This record gives sequence, structure tokens and C-alpha cells, in this order.
Amino acid sequence: MAKEQSQAELLSEKLSAKNEHFCKAMSDEEVKKADEYCEGYKDFLRRAKTERECVEYMIARAQSQGFTAYDSKKPYAPGDRVYLNNRGKSVIFAVMGKKGVSEGARIVASHIDSPRLDLKPMPLYEDSELGYFKTHYYGGIKKYQWVTVPLSLHGVVIRGDGESVKVNIGEDPGDPQFVITDLLPHLDKEQGKRTLLEGIKGEELNILIGSRPFKSDSGSDLVKLNILKILNEKYGIVEKDFISAELELVPALPVSDIGFDRSLIGAYGHDDRVCAYPAFTAAMASEEPEHTVVAVLSDKEEIGSDGNTGLNSSYLKYFIYDLAEAEGLRGRDVLSMSECLSADVNAGFDPTFPSVHDKLNCCNLNHGAVITKYTGARGKSGTSDASAEFVGKIRRMLDAAHVSWQIGELGKVDEGGGGTVAMYIANLNVDVVDLGVPVLSMHAPYEIVAKTDVYSTYRACFEFFRS
Repeated sequence: MAKEQSQAELLSEKLSAKNEHFCKAMSDEEVKKADEYCEGYKDFLRRAKTERECVEYMIARAQSQGFTAYDSKKPYAPGDRVYLNNRGKSVIFAVMGKKGVSEGARIVASHIDSPRLDLKPMPLYEDSELGYFKTHYYGGIKKYQWVTVPLSLHGVVIRGDGESVKVNIGEDPGDPQFVITDLLPHLDKEQGKRTLLEGIKGEELNILIGSRPFKSDSGSDLVKLNILKILNEKYGIVEKDFISAELELVPALPVSDIGFDRSLIGAYGHDDRVCAYPAFTAAMASEEPEHTVVAVLSDKEEIGSDGNTGLNSSYLKYFIYDLAEAEGLRGRDVLSMSECLSADVNAGFDPTFPSVHDKLNCCNLNHGAVITKYTGARGKSGTSDASAEFVGKIRRMLDAAHVSWQIGELGKVDEGGGGTVAMYIANLNVDVVDLGVPVLSMHAPYEIVAKTDVYSTYRACFEFFRS
């Protein structure tokens, strides 16, 4: 016979907030849906390791589902599907709503760049008969994590004749890979005196790329010359072409299920492709929404969202203005009526390092999508701080659709802090709040997420688009 609940238990059930493990409440069918959805996400991670590759992947998939390049001079009807490619490094997908943009748009904004190592403009050199690339790290990384990790080279080179050459080396079976070397423990006495953050310095992030000299009786830097010969034969490039190149070193690590139960995914680039993919696929799943749906996948977030492919620029604003003008409306009015989910990750609670979190206000893996009301650092600097009214509206939407969610902050008040694109959307007078996936080992070469959280974030984006 079931035990009768006490008055305190009944009152607690009614009034107290509970941070519950999503999987406990999920049916076997829902768990299966989450796992199946994440197979597509894993394929995306394998194919798209840079912002350029993300844009290419997404546009190709969108075109197969009826999306066409946006033309501001062309009239569109409800259900029409368009995309706007911004310089190959950021992209907007939109599905025209039955109400057009007369009551604003539903925007989900995420970013598709991730921490990495960029080549310097003149990167190639030889030292002690070994060939190297010099790098400049991109975004917030712990530099020591990137040594002795197999790396692949991705990007584009614009040759002197103007031709664009794509580069992708280190991903396919049989490809060579690259690496940053480190001292052996027998000889690291002086290195060991450095602080953890200075264990490897920025100018020591040099990529080992070869050791065989060009076959010649005389000459200097013959290893470097041999590498240039290989690159010229394969890509038709010369050393000066590095000046007009965007070449990125990223981990050449596999995308893998983690754990005996396969509940987690380990990969490079979860921040923030783990939110970009749900935003993108939710837009793909939108048929004839009430409000126009806009998924914006942006570049440069890891370095402040500046530049003409970052959300601190005007490309999203101009797109909304064009939609408004087509309906005889003012762009600023449409933006003021619009709503946005800034889809970005938060730091999942790691029980190995509990002291940096406030356990009442942190997010946990497998507890669903995390709402982050504000980010920023210490005194909330650099954040938009979503209004109570808008957070309440998103809560009601998620609860009505039975989407699992939780609340979270990015660490303790004086220890945490970070930024998302939310403040740049808020600066357009749009209601916005952060929502995304909890991540372990964020910004490391290999990050961890839970499959159920990825699926919850997709469902949140989908429900928001149809709200």
C-alpha cells in the first residue's frame, strides 16, 4: 500500500523548485528520439569544424529542403524558405510566417566559431632542421591543453592570381596530421615552475609540420623549401599566399559516444555548434509558422562578435529591415516587437571541481536545456540581463510543451563570467534570453555534452519558432 504523504511533503511538492534528472522522466521512446537526433548532430560535427564549413554544410542541407538565396527585391509568401550567406562565414535562414513580420520575428541566434589556433600571416619557418607553423590562438583557451594533440588544418587561401583554394588536411584516413610538442618530464624542471596558465606560452604554440629536406647539395632552410614545394604542387600556392589566407588548426579527434551507456558525446566544437545545430534544424522543421522564423548562425563570438560576420555588425539588422520594408513596415518597429533566444552553452556542473559553482544556481548534464538569465562577469558587466516578463513567457512556453529545462549561471559571482551574442541582439531593442546546452570541459580541444540536453535544446528552439 502506498505511503500517505505528509502535509509538509504535499506543500513542498506544490511550492518547492526541483532540479530533476531529465532521463528519469523520459519515456524509452523519448530517449530513443534524443539518441537518433544526436546521430545527425554527430555527423554535423564531423563535417563542419570551422565556421566556413558550417555555412557550407547548412546551406547545402537547406537547399535540399527548399531554401533559396534571399532576394530583397522579390516578394515572398507564407511558408517560403530563404537563406542569406554573409561572406561564407555567417548565415541566416528564414521561413516566412503567416503574419509576416507585422508582429515581429521569432529569432534564434547562435554562433558557429569555436576556439582554435590560427596561422600567423607569415607562419612557415625552419629551426634545427624541423619545419613549423607559427600560430595565434583564437578565443579563450587553456594553452597547455593544446599540446601533443593531433591537429588538422582547415581553411582557405586566396592566391596571388585571385583564385580561392580550399584546404582540409588531417581529417580523412591516410591524411597527415600536425602537432605541438612538449617537454618530457625528465627535462621540465624550469617549465614546472611556471603557473598552470603559463605552462605553455602563446609563442610556444608552434606546429610541427615536417622534417625532410629538399634534395640539394647546398642551400639553407631546405626542410622549409621542401614543404613549400609540396604545398605548391598540391595547391599552387607560394609563401606570400599565406598573407591572404584564413587557415585554422583544430583538433583531429573523433566524435565519439562517451560512457558505457553512450549517454554523452565527446567532440571538438560543442561550443557553440551544439546550439547552432538545434537552431538550424528547428528552422528546417518549420513549415508555415505564424510569425516569420529567423535562425542566425554567426561568426566571431569567441573574440567579441566584432567584424562584419559577427553579430556586433549590422547584417542581421539589415535583413530584418529588408523584411519589414517588403511589408511596408519600419524595421525598428519590427525589431521592437521581435523576440529572440540567444542559443549558447553554459558550464555544466563538474563534481571534480565543485568550488567554482553555486550549486543552487548551476546547471547539470541531463537536466535539459539551460536558461541563463544573464551572463557577464562579477557585477553583471557585459550582459543584457533578460527581463522577468520575457523569462516568464519562455518558462510558460517550455512547460506547456513539456520541454525539460533548468536555470543556470556561469559560475560563482566573483569567479565566473562570460559573454554571448545576447547583448548585441538586445541592443536592437529585442527581448532576448540565453538558452542552450550544459557543457563539460568547455573551450578544451575535447568537450562533453549529454544527448538529452541537445535534444531538449532542439525542442525548445522548435517550440519557440512556432509560438
